[in-house]
Amino acid sequence: MMDRLPDGYFDDVYAASADPWRMAERWYEQRKYSITMAMLPDERYRHAFEPGCSIGMLTERLLERCDHVTSYDVAQAALDTTRGRIGERTDLTLVRSSLDAPWPGADVDLVVISEVAYYLAGPTLRRVLDRECALLAPGATVVAAHWRHAVDDYPLSGDQANALIGETADLTAMARYRDDDVVIDVLRKGATQSVAVSTGVPGAVGQG
Repeated sequence: MMDRLPDGYFDDVYAASADPWRMAERWYEQRKYSITMAMLPDERYRHAFEPGCSIGMLTERLLERCDHVTSYDVAQAALDTTRGRIGERTDLTLVRSSLDAPWPGADVDLVVISEVAYYLAGPTLRRVLDRECALLAPGATVVAAHWRHAVDDYPLSGDQANALIGETADLTAMARYRDDDVVIDVLRKGATQSVAVSTGVPGAVGQG
């Protein structure tokens, strides 16, 4: 069994269409991005890591909440489209790389694994998460968002991908959204508090 879908798979996908999943036009995608961003527990982040950015629709939203965003994609065409839409910015680093490569650095306090983990075989994803999440600082946020419908080409389902991410050592569940189409989990490295408690809202008590 292969460790993950090969890079050539995605080169072919982008050769056929500049926006193969119609991320720029589907209301489903726009709604999903809005839910994902609304679920982030912190108002601001120092450095977000987004593996599998595709054409940068979610990247653009992350830039509104993060001092810096590092986004990976295995397809150069996807990175070129992202750069063309967003432009040259000092707060955005685009890298031709993949989720199973080393992540960008110890200062990352937000990891957004959106529609990408199911491209890896289960054992490979487990190894990557164990290796890289161990390097995250306490308090880092990890978000997993995945399509729940079956895709024959993918090694994992969206539910399987999110379950593996949720089982990672030292990641504590904070919030979940799930409907027939998508599952989104928010986790924190180490102990958690609710947003109200952590921001000092009067009357808020207890752990989140």
